[in-house]
Amino acid sequence: MTEKEKRDSGLLYNAGADSDLMAEVIRAKGLCHRYNLLSPTDTAGQREILKQLFGKIGERCFVYPPFWCDYGYNIEVGEDFFANHGTVILDGGKVVFGDHVFIGPSCGFHTAGHPVDPDQRNQWLAFNKPITVGSNVWFGAGVQVLPGVTIGDNAVIGAGSVVVHDIPSDCVAAGNPCRVLRKIS
Repeated sequence: MTEKEKRDSGLLYNAGADSDLMAEVIRAKGLCHRYNLLSPTDTAGQREILKQLFGKIGERCFVYPPFWCDYGYNIEVGEDFFANHGTVILDGGKVVFGDHVFIGPSCGFHTAGHPVDPDQRNQWLAFNKPITVGSNVWFGAGVQVLPGVTIGDNAVIGAGSVVVHDIPSDCVAAGNPCRVLRKIS
């Protein structure tokens, strides 16, 4: 089984031990680098790079640089997607955003994690769990979403939150760890 097959099966894997995976990472980092150097007025160039990078992209998609991801093809965004400066998406696993998602500055979506056991971690092993974000979701500045989280439709995630568990639809949630504060009525 290749390292990519292990990754895609949810098993521990070592991306650095697989030349194909490393080539995919280098391709994505190159596209991110090119994207981050474009003039803010070059919206056509930005769109073209995002179309090459993302697995799926809606009609209205705005990502303010700098932006970084690992593979790109595991990222799917719906219509009216906005990510502010400093967004990072570690997409070893799928990261799917619904329609009308707004992301504040310095947010991260991290499908990757590492074993707690130091011997395994020292072998550069990692795992990935998908992240799913519904429609009409707003993330305040500095939110970090960790592996395996699902966030429901119409949720608002407060600034500085660390989301380690699923957040249901129609609520305001915040904190570290992020928790539901109230339902949206």
